Amino acid sequence: MQKIIVAGGGHGGIAAASLLAKRGYDVTVYERHARDNMGYDWTDIFAPGALAAAELPMPPADKYEYKENMTFYGPGMHTALRQDIPQDKLEIKMERRDIYAHLIACAEENGAKFVFDCEVLGPVTLGNRVVGIRTAAGDVYGDLIIDACGIDSPVKNGLPAVCGVNAAVGKNNQFYVYRAFYDRASADEVADKYKVYMFSEGKLGIGWVATEEAHADLLIGRFEPFDQAEADRTADYYRQLNPVLGRELKRGGQFVKIPVRQPLSKMVCDGYAAIGDAAYMTVPIIGSGIANSLKAAKILCETVVKDAAGAFSADTLWDYQVRYYKALGAGFAVLACVKEALTVFTPAELDYLFDNGVLTAKDMSIDADTTDLTKIFSGSDLNDIKTKLSGVVKDRVLLKKMLSVGKKIAAVASVTAAMPKRYSKAAVDRWVASYEKTIGLPL
Repeated sequence: MQKIIVAGGGHGGIAAASLLAKRGYDVTVYERHARDNMGYDWTDIFAPGALAAAELPMPPADKYEYKENMTFYGPGMHTALRQDIPQDKLEIKMERRDIYAHLIACAEENGAKFVFDCEVLGPVTLGNRVVGIRTAAGDVYGDLIIDACGIDSPVKNGLPAVCGVNAAVGKNNQFYVYRAFYDRASADEVADKYKVYMFSEGKLGIGWVATEEAHADLLIGRFEPFDQAEADRTADYYRQLNPVLGRELKRGGQFVKIPVRQPLSKMVCDGYAAIGDAAYMTVPIIGSGIANSLKAAKILCETVVKDAAGAFSADTLWDYQVRYYKALGAGFAVLACVKEALTVFTPAELDYLFDNGVLTAKDMSIDADTTDLTKIFSGSDLNDIKTKLSGVVKDRVLLKKMLSVGKKIAAVASVTAAMPKRYSKAAVDRWVASYEKTIGLPL
């Protein structure tokens, strides 16, 4: 029986463990945290259909609820754009630790084993093949290593250059987030319960205040690191806009990093496959990646099962990357260009997009299940498009930037479509170089 090691307890890694154990593989997950300390002390949202895609049941009904539609504000807060996503299309919201408890229970029921309180330190390699992982308790060997250790994975970062897995995250490609739940300072009814602020105070990033029955949920996200003093100062700024946001910290209060970039250019090598944040599988604009990781787990499982000989080489694992890009990754690479555009727009230009009908409430339908631009603009009719074009044309500097974004989107779409369908080291190396060069083109 082939032995599969999952390094780290990321959502996609646990889902892959569940699927592969269900099919008879010997699968063990090594995770640095204790079983009851998995995940951050906050809620998260994801598309529930991803559970079915990974052959997972819905959690108990008392463990989740549907999230509120969001209301978006530009830097000047002149215009409010409120989502109007139908109830049956909304993501579900769960405690992150409840998500983990559900995934772990399903994986164990299918036969996967877990080793908690065991920190993963790096890969064990033999030539250009990954043959195991180094842990705080010693080295562990397996036929396939699935890397679910997150954005700063020591396994991915420790791979030798010969493996060809470029681990660099890149500037403006990771989001530094502070998330905290405060008491409600007022019991008054709030009209827009989920407010999202873009470039507030002229800072490059976003923030939100979500009003819940028992607390107010604050998020501050920036492309540069910031400290507690800055988080507290920014929280006071949001209190001026939202009197409901109290001062007593109820839970959370943590800083984390989230990848907001195009998917990893090479997710596999001999004996190795990356998944989740280790492969940068988040939606680049909003940073949500749970649903994508669960879907990727099913693709990886099917790729592993197809390798009847159990070679688990770059050759046999390459189909995992090809299928992931076809289903999700190519769209995320394009959305990464849109995210990049937000980093070069000035606050005044972003306000212009809000105030002149270039961005509309329909465009804000983006959610954790969004995979490409066509979904964002699928609700636009001819009059919407005319309004957008006329709005941009009035500002020549902004028009130039928008045209540059469009040009890069076309180039990225072209290069992702050219990904080799079958593995050849020379062909894949050429494609990776072309992909990374195109992604790196300036706007």
